[in-house]
Amino acid sequence: MANIASQEKRINRSRRERAENLRYTSTIKTYFRRLCAAVADGDNERAETEHRALISQIDRAVKRGALHRNNAARKKSRAAQIRAGG
Repeated sequence: MANIASQEKRINRSRRERAENLRYTSTIKTYFRRLCAAVADGDNERAETEHRALISQIDRAVKRGALHRNNAARKKSRAAQIRAGG
């Protein structure tokens, strides 16, 4: 347990930041599932829309610091492969 006020503040800040990072990663997973579902249904127009939304979310998470840029590049690559049907 923290004994110093600044330690307590730092702990609270870390909790808030972790919750925000989890929101970003969870959103990305959701968009990824939507993309997979659109491709599985054979709906090319919806798949294209979902792909663009997924890429946007990934870029936003990297900009925010919730996701490492190499991790983001890997996710984008996988999304492009799924989008292309490979």
